[in-house]
Amino acid sequence: MMSFVGVVICAVSVGIFKIAALGVDPFQSLMSGLDSMIPIPFGTLYVIVNLILLAFALLTDKHYIGLATFINLFLLGYITQFTYEFLQTIFVNPGLLTRFVCLLIGIILICFSSALYMTADLGVSTYDAIALVMANKYHIGQFQFIRIGTDLVCILVGCTLFLLSGKTIRDIPTIVGIGTAITAFFMGPLITWFNVHVAEPLLKEEK
Repeated sequence: MMSFVGVVICAVSVGIFKIAALGVDPFQSLMSGLDSMIPIPFGTLYVIVNLILLAFALLTDKHYIGLATFINLFLLGYITQFTYEFLQTIFVNPGLLTRFVCLLIGIILICFSSALYMTADLGVSTYDAIALVMANKYHIGQFQFIRIGTDLVCILVGCTLFLLSGKTIRDIPTIVGIGTAITAFFMGPLITWFNVHVAEPLLKEEK
């Protein structure tokens, strides 16, 4: 239940991020840069990138591939799209204050949901697996700091590819905004906080 609910809430949070329109999360920044450079449909590109990340996780530590991984792959996009379309009927041309509130809610929900399905230990998203493998298998550092590092790499590579594709600096806010910066620096620590104070106690209580 923690795994399933975690993925569903994560998908809802991404839809709320889209309503906020203040920058996508770091991984989506990378995907936007790749999409601007590679002339194939975004859906196909998304699958290819996730399959590459899935291969990395399978080769390094299969432990992080499980039920939640595949729920994430096959359901997240549809739930996100439904959430976004539904919220558009409620928030028509939202003002800046409403967008900031949506951004705050989206950040809290995505961190909370990530903590739920990570702690459930039935698999994580292919992107989440990278920081977890580096922290728990190779002991490069603490998860929250590694996550900040991988997020920053995604943003830098995404922006570089975006500019190389012919876009200008003025176009950057379409893929990187305040929401991107906040998630890059605070998502790792917030996930850890929710792990310690919510998800782990919930799992122990269940046992």
